[in-house]
Amino acid sequence: MSKKLIEIALAKLTPAPITVPLNGTGQTTIYTVPVGKIMIPFGLGLVAGADCGASVLTIGRSTALTDFIASITLSAIDAAGDMAWLQPVPNAVPVLLKTYAAGVIFAVDVITALGGATNYMDLWGWLKDA
Repeated sequence: MSKKLIEIALAKLTPAPITVPLNGTGQTTIYTVPVGKIMIPFGLGLVAGADCGASVLTIGRSTALTDFIASITLSAIDAAGDMAWLQPVPNAVPVLLKTYAAGVIFAVDVITALGGATNYMDLWGWLKDA
């Protein structure tokens, strides 16, 4: 994808799907913001490799891990191939989103691990000049 296109359109920021094992707890880096850019994340697509319906995730800056999504249980994702769209839930009150400066590591943290090892995620959003 053109580097210019990800600066003017909602686009997939991860060049390849990121494997997120849900069979163990811990942090997985999803994306590192490039030098001179600011990232505005929109959401993440998760494709399950196995039932992971009881897994709990937090998503955001690697030092906080809760500033994008504080906590989400993958309750309906109960078979291989099921897909979840993960983003802050819009409602009548504006949802606070964050921007992430160059060098910031954006990550997912598995809090409760009850799934397989072959799940993957793609990050969607856009970049702008810092």
